[in-house]
Amino acid sequence: MSTTAAGPVLALSGGVGGAKLCLGLSDCLPAERLHIACNTGDDFQHLGLTICPDIDTVLYTLSGRNDTTRGWGLAGETWEVLQALQTLEADTWFRLGDRDLATHLWRAGELARGGTLSAVTAELARRLGVRAQVYPMSDDPVPTLVQTDAGELAFQEYFVREQCRPRVSGFRFRDIDTARLQPSLAALCSASDLAGVIICPSNPFVSIDPILQLDNFWQTLRQCNTRVVAVAPIVAGQALKGPAAKMMAELGMPVTAGGVAEHYARHYPGLVTTFVIDHSDATLAAEIAALGMEVQVRSTVMQERASKQALAKTCLELL
Repeated sequence: MSTTAAGPVLALSGGVGGAKLCLGLSDCLPAERLHIACNTGDDFQHLGLTICPDIDTVLYTLSGRNDTTRGWGLAGETWEVLQALQTLEADTWFRLGDRDLATHLWRAGELARGGTLSAVTAELARRLGVRAQVYPMSDDPVPTLVQTDAGELAFQEYFVREQCRPRVSGFRFRDIDTARLQPSLAALCSASDLAGVIICPSNPFVSIDPILQLDNFWQTLRQCNTRVVAVAPIVAGQALKGPAAKMMAELGMPVTAGGVAEHYARHYPGLVTTFVIDHSDATLAAEIAALGMEVQVRSTVMQERASKQALAKTCLELL
């Protein structure tokens, strides 16, 4: 299955939800046309290794190696190293399986030899058989910090160690003012043939905001004069994966697809041209349209491969 329009398509992705749509896009586009910018705000150092959860989720998904039952990590995983670490009373709140650990060890070695995160990610993609272009949003660390009633926490501390229990009051992206956008992403926007941008159904606060705010990337995208299609990560008042709905409630926002659309309209005016919502949220179409976006009501719940392909095809048609 492929589309006929020429030019590269850029997808902005976080972890599981974004990776599902990226898989559908990879089925609908020639590999050379699909470019994926991954959030790296979730990246952190653990056991001396650089962990890149969103990049790895996208790569594992596109290569068919992801664990679809757990929703993260690799299929067929074993846990011998983790169990050995537990006997040493090591810090094991972030679960690293044996096969997943091989990825992190390899990445650590390549980075130690002077490779950039972009170069290391491209080589990892090649070795995993992923032909789409997958980029970190930056080669510079931009860690996401979650402001909570338990103090400011690194994202993985909030998400994994604390299981999202603390009440959220805001977010901060450390060093975002000095970090630089991945060069290939800037080059894509300067190209005259960019076919469009798809904002995947990822957490707007901790997955998409860091990408858009880095180097004022959202303004660069807006100046590209290309269509930007965003898919709502909230369906019928629920996040299909992750803490987005809980965060919205604690921030005093409507826990709806409309609340996400309003967030994008307020923080990135004029960026999103089309907002895609699920059939279960069709009654929100008028309020979202009032924000200045075209609204499309489609099936956005991605379970089997065909539904991922169908949503991807919808997004590509809307471009």
